[in-house]
Amino acid sequence: MVPILLFLYPDETPATITSITLTVAFFNALSGSIAYRRLKRIDFRSGLFFAISAIPGAILGAFLISYLSRSIFQYIFGAILLVISVYLLVWPTRKLNGGFLLRWQTDRHITDRQGNIHNYTFNLPLGMTIAFFVGVVSGLLGIGGGIIHVPALTQVLGFPAHIATATSHFTVAMTTFSAIGTHLVNGTFTNDIGRVAVLSAGAVVGAQFGARLSQKVTDVLIVRLLAAGLAIVALRLLVSPL
Repeated sequence: MVPILLFLYPDETPATITSITLTVAFFNALSGSIAYRRLKRIDFRSGLFFAISAIPGAILGAFLISYLSRSIFQYIFGAILLVISVYLLVWPTRKLNGGFLLRWQTDRHITDRQGNIHNYTFNLPLGMTIAFFVGVVSGLLGIGGGIIHVPALTQVLGFPAHIATATSHFTVAMTTFSAIGTHLVNGTFTNDIGRVAVLSAGAVVGAQFGARLSQKVTDVLIVRLLAAGLAIVALRLLVSPL
């Protein structure tokens, strides 16, 4: 949504764009969390820990956005998306290995509504550190953070893709809410309530369809679809300022 609004409203400041998209991301994440809760795929315990770290980062990012020009904003956003998309396209199922990943392990066992059993182990302190930086990017770029958080959960921490997607929605709902509050305090929140309401309504409905559709696709396909979408958006953002 960030690149779409950048193209549709060339005269709006990055701060205004991010205030709109963060609001939409909040309602999308909230709606998705409700749907994934019914599917029993959210790791609530881990999601709460991630949110505790991500919220301060989101507040910091929301403050920093006021100091970025529009062109720099687009270059940063595009570069981040392009790097992530290339990695995911090349290694959709590859997990990073290293001694630091094996420390402070937390075991999780989740059985979803379809009876699928998800057993995984991850480094909680590392996950909380990643969540903080995802929060910064979320508040700074006006994104929910899921496009970075989901790859981090699957590739670095070893979460199953379906659990990562659901848990990310839960974390993003809390993170974006805090960033929106920061924009309200800074006075950068958009006054165009009608535009925000229409976009948020679409995001709420879309999140329900997305959660249902996720039951019919494999983990690899979820990651590759995400990567392909990120690549298209990244290239458009990087070329646009030129």
